[in-house]
Amino acid sequence: MFKVTPNPPDTDPASPYEPDSKKLNEAAERALNFHFPSTADIKATPRTVSTLFTVDPQASTETLAVYLVETLASIDVMVHQLVDHLDGESRNALLGISNSVMLAEITANRVLDQIDPPE
Repeated sequence: MFKVTPNPPDTDPASPYEPDSKKLNEAAERALNFHFPSTADIKATPRTVSTLFTVDPQASTETLAVYLVETLASIDVMVHQLVDHLDGESRNALLGISNSVMLAEITANRVLDQIDPPE
């Protein structure tokens, strides 16, 4: 049995599958505007303070600096343990991160020295 089909097949003029469909373009614009707001929209939105991760506002500067130094030292140890398992560019990148951590640790130690000078 032979079925008559037009060549090319008839299509809906507002089909979302056509590249120049007005409906598709409008839907895409709405989706992009919803998921990716403009810089002006972002700047106009008031900033809300997140309390998920907070630092005790009563903590002294010295306490914060000590915690910072200890955290940086821990990161440095972890990075050096990972470096032993890598080769090539990944190893070099991790060593670069390690150097940055070390500089931050030295800076934090200098802050501690200024807060409470060694005797």
